[in-house]
Amino acid sequence: MIIRPVTAAELPVLQDIERAAGEPFRALGMAAIADDEPPAVADLDRFRRAGHAWVAVDPERADGAPVAYLIGEPLAEAGGAVFHIEQVSVHPRAARRGVGRALIEHAADRARAEGARALTLTTFTDVPWNAPYYARLGFRPLTDAGLTPALRAVRTHEAELGLDRWPRLCMRRDLPGATDPVTARTAP
Repeated sequence: MIIRPVTAAELPVLQDIERAAGEPFRALGMAAIADDEPPAVADLDRFRRAGHAWVAVDPERADGAPVAYLIGEPLAEAGGAVFHIEQVSVHPRAARRGVGRALIEHAADRARAEGARALTLTTFTDVPWNAPYYARLGFRPLTDAGLTPALRAVRTHEAELGLDRWPRLCMRRDLPGATDPVTARTAP
């Protein structure tokens, strides 16, 4: 897989990936997730312009179209910034090939280089390719008491969107070796 920044012309492709990636939720009784509209192109473009949107491209595909994407943004926290993964979606035809893992590792490398001390994300607790998958990638669940104000704001927004109809949680993966761009010190 080749991981690279998304181009403006590819933003509608990300919406197609999101729709396809949502379909498996239907089999879990989560039709509302499957039917949910993907982020608007303008919202996706905000991440692209910030340099926080990447795609995975299968070099063997003749059309060169992305098969997965990840978007995120830095969140300020006491003790240093974290990089919050807003969305990682893999088209079902590319699933189970390590594409999501590769995107997350790319985001971790970029976040570490930008001084983030951790990755965070929110996810469905009981969906096999959500919380259990992220736990295998080194993310740990956060208790409500462990949520920062920024993560509380993310969770509040998700609740407003109706995502709390199913159990959700925040997860965090520390990034050892992150360099604080201000002090130039490396985190343990």
